[in-house]
This record gives sequence, structure tokens and C-alpha cells, in this order.
Amino acid sequence: MISSLHGKVEALGGDWIVVNVNGVGFQVFMPTSTLSAVGAVGKEVRLYTHFHLREDNAALYGFASPEELTLFQTLIGVTGLGPKLALAMLSGMSAEQLVTAIATGSVDLLTVIPGIGKKVASRIILELKEKIGAGWITTPATQLAQENIDVLATLTALGYSASEAAKAVATLPPASDLSLEEKIRLALGYFGGK
Repeated sequence: MISSLHGKVEALGGDWIVVNVNGVGFQVFMPTSTLSAVGAVGKEVRLYTHFHLREDNAALYGFASPEELTLFQTLIGVTGLGPKLALAMLSGMSAEQLVTAIATGSVDLLTVIPGIGKKVASRIILELKEKIGAGWITTPATQLAQENIDVLATLTALGYSASEAAKAVATLPPASDLSLEEKIRLALGYFGGK
């Protein structure tokens, strides 16, 4: 089992890198967020990895943090969810946003990710909601997520990425007496002020 790699970046691809560890090159697939943080060829990198072995394929998946790795391993435990789709999920939104979407039962937020339809999103929530809710959420911002989930879904439907929408929602005042329309207007104001 290969649990981590520390070496120099030898090559970069669309969703993978080659890490040279003492003369041996390992091709590692990773989320785009981790890939963009890796830097250029020749830089040193440390990755937490998951070795996935099937009868017709062996692949190594890499992550910037142990938490991201654990979330990936949790996701591939869902019936019918393979490593490529789990990787796409971690590329589509941050680990915190993904955990929040699952814990709050937001099918709409999960379906923003390419390859995730309502049926798959519902299965992920059904199988992971209790597991995720039990210990993954630690930030107070996620308590507000339930009341702002409609705002997030609206912003993503308007074409903003999940991370952009989450940043806009984080700027909303914690007043619960605002209507949905007022929250959306304020969130859109965040983009106007950029």
C-alpha cells in the first residue's frame, strides 16, 4: 500500500502528475484544486495517496491533506461511486463545501458537479449523511448552511461555481429575517463589488 509520496514533479497532465521519488516516477490522479496547488515541474511535493486496484486497472490518487484523502475514501465507499467520480466531486467543490452539501441533504448543490445526477446525489446523501454529520462538520459556518442552501443552489443555477457561490453566501449577514430574494440580491452584490 502506498500511503504518501514525497518527491519532485516530473510531468503535469489535465488531472494527473508524475512524481519522481528517488528515480521512480509515480503517475498520480488528483482533484484540480490539488493539481493547481502543486506548482510547476521540478517543485517538491508531498501527497497523501490512495492506491485503487481493480482487476483491469491500478491507479494512484493523491491529495493535499489527510482530510481530503479520508473524504475521497468515504465517497468511493458509496454504492456505484467510483474513484473517477469521487475525484470529479472533489474537483467540483472544496472538501468543506462537499461535506456541507451532504450533511445538509442538498441534492441541488451536488447535482452542480458534472456526472452527478439527482439519483446519484440522493444515494450519496442517503448513505453518507449520518456518517458525515457525525463528526466531519466542525465550523460554525455550516450551521448557517441549511438556511442558505437555497441561495447556494440559485447562485450555482445562475452559472457561478460552487466555491464562488459559497464565498458569496459567507458574506451574508446572519439575520434569518431576510427573505430568499433579499439574500440572493445581497449575494449577487458580492459579485458586483469584486
